[in-house]
Amino acid sequence: MELTNRLPRDFFKINHVLINIPTGTIDEAIVFYTDILGCEQITGEHPNGAVWFTFGNIELHVREEEDINVAKSSRHIAMEVKDLLLFTIYLESKDMEIQYSSAIEGRKRLFIRDPFGNRFEFIEFKKPNYTLK
Repeated sequence: MELTNRLPRDFFKINHVLINIPTGTIDEAIVFYTDILGCEQITGEHPNGAVWFTFGNIELHVREEEDINVAKSSRHIAMEVKDLLLFTIYLESKDMEIQYSSAIEGRKRLFIRDPFGNRFEFIEFKKPNYTLK
């Protein structure tokens, strides 16, 4: 790779996201992320007692922390899904509370919160109305 004034767009990719949950709730988190969201737990001894999961093509690291209050925060992780309607039906079958926000052109989206208040956005980008020749 040649060094220039700008880094190429594909120079970075997200490897993992760390979220915090209240102390004493790690077992509940494992159930939620594996059973509800279908993540696979990455076994091993991880720093600071964190539990790691595969979440799409990135890792989700979950760590207990005292005195957190994320329930009112709008910070979130956004994941792209292939079929938002199918995912909505799936979430409803798991009795998940689904929230919607302002419309953004070119995409459909919804939000959920995990049992600890962390906010997740799921997006389906609309397909273009044209084909390339």
